[in-house]
Amino acid sequence: MRNVFDELSARGMIAQCTNEEKVRELLGGEKPVTFYIGFDPTADSLHVGHFVQLMVMAHMQRAGHRPMALLGGGTAMVGDPTGKTDMRKMMTKETIAHNVACFKQQMARFVDFSEGKALMVNNGDWLLDLNYVDFLREVGVHFSVNRMLTAECFKSRMERGLSFLEFNYMLMQSYDFYRLNEEYDCTMELGGDDQWSNIIGGVELCRRKAGKEVYGMTFALLTTSEGKKMGKTEKGAVWLDAEKTSPYDFFQYWRNVADADVIRCLKMLTFVPVEEIAELEKEPNINKVKERLAYEVTALVHGKDEADKALAAAKALFGGNGDTAHMPQTAITVEQLGDGISVLELLVLTGLTPSRSEARRAVEQGGVSVDDEKITDINFKVLPAAFEKGHVVLKRGKKAFHKVTL
Repeated sequence: MRNVFDELSARGMIAQCTNEEKVRELLGGEKPVTFYIGFDPTADSLHVGHFVQLMVMAHMQRAGHRPMALLGGGTAMVGDPTGKTDMRKMMTKETIAHNVACFKQQMARFVDFSEGKALMVNNGDWLLDLNYVDFLREVGVHFSVNRMLTAECFKSRMERGLSFLEFNYMLMQSYDFYRLNEEYDCTMELGGDDQWSNIIGGVELCRRKAGKEVYGMTFALLTTSEGKKMGKTEKGAVWLDAEKTSPYDFFQYWRNVADADVIRCLKMLTFVPVEEIAELEKEPNINKVKERLAYEVTALVHGKDEADKALAAAKALFGGNGDTAHMPQTAITVEQLGDGISVLELLVLTGLTPSRSEARRAVEQGGVSVDDEKITDINFKVLPAAFEKGHVVLKRGKKAFHKVTL
């Protein structure tokens, strides 16, 4: 079996490593390595930005290692300044607890938590009861402010202002690694490449405070070939929760990625063997490759049945026979319909546009149709007669469809 380090390298996932030779040796050895990845529950669903980390955990577990998912019930009370231009919104303990529960359910699709094969812990269990003076004496003494200020996560915030609250985040994350090493013999922290400074902080703290050698490894962020973060649409973030981003919309997001990003996404976000991906790279019809990507990713997140439905719906719609069975849909009431409902209102209700002003622009630019009839009048109303067959199909652009039922 291939060393999982080589597998992740072949997929272009590894960005940085504290001791590459030693890490590769450990991951290829007979003894399982316990590692952790942290997830701050800042929303009630994981999103595409978490995807790479989930795939890393799954690859590592398949290779015989033990993942720990660390949910940030404590760190989320402060907020990670990494990659942010403004301070994060403060959340209540109740909101954080709800989000943690949602994360647990979604992670189980990727990682097997049965019989101790993986662990899920919450750093609120030790961070929330810390005595601040004791924490400063035990942890703060090992950190140099001068060195911390050179970290990219802090440098990018210096001009706009960095709160002392956020400045503590690196210490808290580093302390997490120390606690997990002490209590669970966790010897490796993994994360996105934007977490490098925080991970180094934990490695150093374990060395200075406990005299132990531990390791850190970061992974490439999920970005387009132009360097922009993936996972954003006109409707907002692409979520892993089917209630927030439907399986069909999720499928369509991946089906519509730029040509230059398809192979990289196949490597990072699926279990398709790299040898097979190399063959797909030679495929002259890029749309077939995009379809494969969309299917594989949707099956991972939502299950094979939902992936089959999304694929069938996409083929039917774009094949021209108009099958709407698995299309995203919204029901309106007879009262909402009245003697006719504004196309602008429908665009907002279905989520095809985030606002009426955006809906107006879409209509004026000729990008909206109702049952294949292009609409250019912003005052157009869909009349009750249009629902005699049970529904109407609202379309924005070439690829966004929505069924409206009564």
